Amino acid sequence: QVQLLESGGGSVQAGGSLRLSCVASGLTYRSYCMGWFRQAPGKEREGVATIDSNESTTYADSVQGRFTISRDDAKNTLYLQMINLKPEDTGVYYCAADFSRWGHACMSRAHDRDSFPHWGRGTQVTVSS
Repeated sequence: QVQLLESGGGSVQAGGSLRLSCVASGLTYRSYCMGWFRQAPGKEREGVATIDSNESTTYADSVQGRFTISRDDAKNTLYLQMINLKPEDTGVYYCAADFSRWGHACMSRAHDRDSFPHWGRGTQVTVSS
């Protein structure tokens, strides 16, 4: 059974930075498709950034150039470095994983929340203006 545990959320002013972490435990594999999603109040959960075991990455247009997704395989940890944060980045950030696909199968559905079977409980990010 896979467990994902996020941390690193908090409250910052616009222009600030945060780094989110997600530790994966349980049945994990070297091949993977992992991503960060976020959900603002009253809105649907949306994809933010995705990475696979080939180190391919993709980002939502709204965060391109400001967010960086990475993973430390030795630590089974996924990261999301966020800089130049904006109030519209506020929301609960979730880590998601699928250990059955990578490569094109990952990137082609990178921001499709229905394609990820494993989820963390989320960490709150609040950006004030």
